[in-house]
Amino acid sequence: MHQICVEGGIILEEATLNKLRLNSPPGGWFPALQDLSWCITESNSSCADLFFSPHLKRISIRAAKAWDHFRIPPGILPTLAPIISALPTSSLERMSVGNIHHTMLWAHFRDSFSSVILRCGPSFTEYDSPVLLSNAALDHLIHLPHLRTWRIHGPPPTYPTSSLPLVFPPLEELTLGKGATCGWLPLLRRLDESTATPQGVTPLSKAKEFLKVLKIEDVSGINIRASFVSTVQRFRNLVSLHVGVYCHDEGKRGQCIFELNDGNITELVMALTQLESLLLGYPCFENTCLTTVACLLPISVHCSKLKKLMIHFNTTNIVDDLRNISEDPRFQQLRSSPRCPLTFLDAYQMPLGLHGSDSEIVVKGMIDIFPSLMSCIGHREAWGGLNRKIANIQGDSRYW
Repeated sequence: MHQICVEGGIILEEATLNKLRLNSPPGGWFPALQDLSWCITESNSSCADLFFSPHLKRISIRAAKAWDHFRIPPGILPTLAPIISALPTSSLERMSVGNIHHTMLWAHFRDSFSSVILRCGPSFTEYDSPVLLSNAALDHLIHLPHLRTWRIHGPPPTYPTSSLPLVFPPLEELTLGKGATCGWLPLLRRLDESTATPQGVTPLSKAKEFLKVLKIEDVSGINIRASFVSTVQRFRNLVSLHVGVYCHDEGKRGQCIFELNDGNITELVMALTQLESLLLGYPCFENTCLTTVACLLPISVHCSKLKKLMIHFNTTNIVDDLRNISEDPRFQQLRSSPRCPLTFLDAYQMPLGLHGSDSEIVVKGMIDIFPSLMSCIGHREAWGGLNRKIANIQGDSRYW
């Protein structure tokens, strides 16, 4: 047996549990088990270790749904923490912990998961978890040579200048979760700017070569500004850049956090030409951002593989801005270049006010920037009318 799913239906009396432990054969009851999926419930919290195997490669842990909204029953904590600490790691490759939006739930197990990570070896490739880890555990992960996927919550360990350089792992996917962005982005920039070897190798060289997906789920303490671009654009092989944040989340004080201008966007996309998906935060209704619709043209030209896009741009003068694209000589070379295959643009909460023939100008201008555009949807009513006209022109029968 290679795979087991431990759910809430398992109920063992204490006497039975003791007998199973006392009579456990060498290698455990499931010596060939490689894949364990464990939904922690009150009924199985004291017996999950019976399913452990020295050959485990993949471990997935989540909490019972009821715990999403209520505290963990306090009576099981003394039993559960040591069982988590005892997870076998000699062959472990992947660990994922569910309930990522309930970090308070896992705060009890920081030491337990940290002890597990500290025992992981070179075979370990993926850690996807909201659990905050100790400095020692974080440092251990950073030095694992084959780590490919990592979701980080919380700040990085502190590295004095004298301790650099360290070798950042050759990650392919990095997610910065709650409390991580403010500390980790400066660390990444610092690693890349540290002293290089005679061959030009820096501590961040491997990550810059291999990173394909960068997800940022929290920007607490920072806004999306030029310093953000200068760090992110170092990862030139990115296929997906996903800044999945809302301007008006709790703690944002109701202000737009998007502070880039058209020049910043051009600089970003000229560096990240492999992008297929670009999300720079969910566009808000403030209409105070410095970007204009003109920033979409360099995106379309330089990111020739782009299929998904969401970005703030100011719509106050959208008609004049689109006219300017066709008339300003500075855009001539871009307008003569091939464009990306983008079919859908999500305007989310961006306002849009159009009068008379304005909508015709906007429709023509948007199709000129994105020739394959079939749909342009936002929460405001004007986007609906615009979307129908685009669909009619582009031949999308779903909107006829």
